Amino acid sequence: MKPRTVDIISMGCSKNLVDSERLIKMFEQAGITVNHNPECLTGDAVIVNTCGFIGDAKQESIEMILQCCNAKAATATNVQRVYVMGCLSQRYAEELPDSIPEVDGWYGKFDWGEIIRDLCGSEAKLHPWERKLTTPPHYAYVKIAEGCNRHCAFCAIPLITGTYKSRPKEEILEEVRDLASQGVKEFNVIAQDLTYYGLDLYGKQEIAKLVDEMAQIPGVKWIRLHYAYPTQFPYDLLPVMARHDNVCKYLDIALQHINDKVLANMRRHITADETRQLLKRIRQEVPGIHIRTTLMVGFPGEGTAEFQELLDFVKEQKFERMGAFAYCEEEDTYAARKLRDEVPEKVKEHRLDKLMALQEEIALASNEAKVGTFQEIVIDSVTPEYYIGRTQYDSPEVDPEVLIKKEKVSPTMEVGQFYKVEITGAMPFELIAKYNKE
Repeated sequence: MKPRTVDIISMGCSKNLVDSERLIKMFEQAGITVNHNPECLTGDAVIVNTCGFIGDAKQESIEMILQCCNAKAATATNVQRVYVMGCLSQRYAEELPDSIPEVDGWYGKFDWGEIIRDLCGSEAKLHPWERKLTTPPHYAYVKIAEGCNRHCAFCAIPLITGTYKSRPKEEILEEVRDLASQGVKEFNVIAQDLTYYGLDLYGKQEIAKLVDEMAQIPGVKWIRLHYAYPTQFPYDLLPVMARHDNVCKYLDIALQHINDKVLANMRRHITADETRQLLKRIRQEVPGIHIRTTLMVGFPGEGTAEFQELLDFVKEQKFERMGAFAYCEEEDTYAARKLRDEVPEKVKEHRLDKLMALQEEIALASNEAKVGTFQEIVIDSVTPEYYIGRTQYDSPEVDPEVLIKKEKVSPTMEVGQFYKVEITGAMPFELIAKYNKE
């Protein structure tokens, strides 16, 4: 029976969010009302778009599925059916149905059309880029590829999403034009590996050309780049970033480690010396750039000396933005098959805490250096006490916010608009600012 309303719950990363947005548009085309990430379940049907990247994410997805199944069993809710899609169900398509029989249907990561046919009895007819934005209307994520060809030892993503598949450049640019016409001003470009973009379609890396053409589209205020890969980095991207004012001086590039033995065990195909040369060139060619990276502790081969080398590297590089996680063995990966997970969990957690404590000091110093400067920000939201915004150096959800006390603002500020503010205070993960148009 065709549902009247559907609740869609997105787990995991922004790439998953784009998939949910596309599914929402398909349901709306079929005349069905959709609630995205509702505070309480009200739909006739619930679809959980799962994450299957690491252990914690998988557990969160399982708990959400069980929570929705409990809601279906309860008499106080409208929920009649529960469906699961996404990375987790793509990877464990055979195991999950037996484990959670209460789920009414299981779908893979790319089965949007099948979901619409099964629930609505119709075919979706959308342009490849059409979707219903769930973000604030001034920013959006633009996914330029699926899959990954890198096969790092610890990562299950290629097992889930398959080989790298670039979207045609013309299709991406058309999506950006369409979003800009709707009032989107900030474009967060995402893929599992941005730097590989184009190799499968055009025989060469085309990320620099794509970003260059994107920056010339009217209405594009900010372009921010997420998830670059350090090996075989396309250096022709750097002059594009330096030349265009609307390409944010920001690069998200996961480095994972710095010790040569650990990097080799990870199958990253890069050395410590090559990593340092890359970072030096990025900072030289794009002055003022803020680098976000992700690091891993506790991978096989990381002893006390190797971890100390990682700490020293972070002190040396002073990354403006950094996240980290402890290694968790993923079945069927190279590391699970060939390497021993020999670092005790308590040691991993201790190392993670020590690394993040160091990063908090570095982040505070980076933010304190902005005190007294004027920064352009975009306003994302308003609370009773503050306007909340971000600089070009800050990606939504994961990076520092800028807080402006409402009582000190004249005139008022509007969500989605850009303003030049003076930074007056700093915390490790927040900035304080003031704004006066005069």
